[in-house]
Amino acid sequence: MKFDSSTYRFTEPGKLGKIALSAGLVFLVISVLGYFQDSAQFFLAYITSFMFWLSIALGGLFFTMLHHLTGAKWSTVLRRVSESAAGTIPLMLILFIPILFGLHELFHWSHPEVYDPASPSLDELLKKKEAYLNVPFFVIRAVIYFAVWFLLSHYLTKTSVAQDSGHDDKLTGQMRRVSAPGMVLFALTITFASFDWLMSLDAHWFSTIFGVYIFSGAFLAIMSFMILVGYFQRRRDVLTDVITVEHYHDLGKLTFGFIIFWAYMAFSQYFLIWYANIPEENYWYLYRWDNSWKYVSLVIIFGHFVIPFVGLLTRAAKRTIPYLAVMAGWILVMRWADLYWLVMPTHHQGGFHFSWMDVTTCVGVGGLFVWFFWKRYTSYAVVPVKDPGLEASIHFTNT
Repeated sequence: MKFDSSTYRFTEPGKLGKIALSAGLVFLVISVLGYFQDSAQFFLAYITSFMFWLSIALGGLFFTMLHHLTGAKWSTVLRRVSESAAGTIPLMLILFIPILFGLHELFHWSHPEVYDPASPSLDELLKKKEAYLNVPFFVIRAVIYFAVWFLLSHYLTKTSVAQDSGHDDKLTGQMRRVSAPGMVLFALTITFASFDWLMSLDAHWFSTIFGVYIFSGAFLAIMSFMILVGYFQRRRDVLTDVITVEHYHDLGKLTFGFIIFWAYMAFSQYFLIWYANIPEENYWYLYRWDNSWKYVSLVIIFGHFVIPFVGLLTRAAKRTIPYLAVMAGWILVMRWADLYWLVMPTHHQGGFHFSWMDVTTCVGVGGLFVWFFWKRYTSYAVVPVKDPGLEASIHFTNT
């Protein structure tokens, strides 16, 4: 790995991309072999892993648009990380295809007989949702989601890179103007995508706060990912004087804030359903507080909230970079655990069911994600060199 600090470009990206690609392909092949052993478990593990890595990409898109809308200076040196994470959307579209082949394994509503009045399998509740929960409309919506995400990420990255040739206030204004309606489109698409790909795994259950819950997790994922990418480079003496302890401090503050926000969304969703005590709603939580799933729920409560909350509470914790990187890694593990907790009980209601495919699919999809991310990240300057806020960002100091 060789880096030219005068141009902020990698002259030799190193072996990370090759290692990630090799690991991704090998572990995906191993996962496919598991499909022939237990196809249902394969698709459950795959959608969990897919949603975990997709959340990092979507978090990157949100962070990029947030940066442009607020005109923040401190985050300028970090923008290429979020842009490159969002730039993995085309890869995630390709990796979404196996989910389409697993619709009947994953989603009960995809079976035609549940809508057939003459069938003994008729489901009256799902029948009322047939106009929305049907395979053709499901696919159309997925295409719309990915189209919106791709167009936003592609335009913002292309314009950002074009700015490297010379500062132009017009380009800065364009990125801000696109980010404004982009935020609205992002809010709608991530909400409905979370309904389609996660909540409809159990189509009898519903929660209006579910989209915000998934979004808060996605933002936590990109914050943690950016910390780890920065630390990975720092260990190799890359951008040590550009991404400073001040930037890690702000990343730590945002991570700490969204730990609280995620917990607030999670508790609000639970509290409203518990308080109403309606059988059509509360059974979803009963499955997750029964048998061995109870212990997984406790791991989520303490691992996803209590430990990172206490661990990031102090100023020193946010400014100690190796420690912050460890906490970021822990949060990413808990993000995966949270998605696992959302997905698996819908099909394994009798208790916790861990499979080796849960690991291989995560490493497989993750290997391809890291490879594609690193390829994009190292293909141009790793900071926006002509951005007018770059100098202010480099010399940013927390007060």
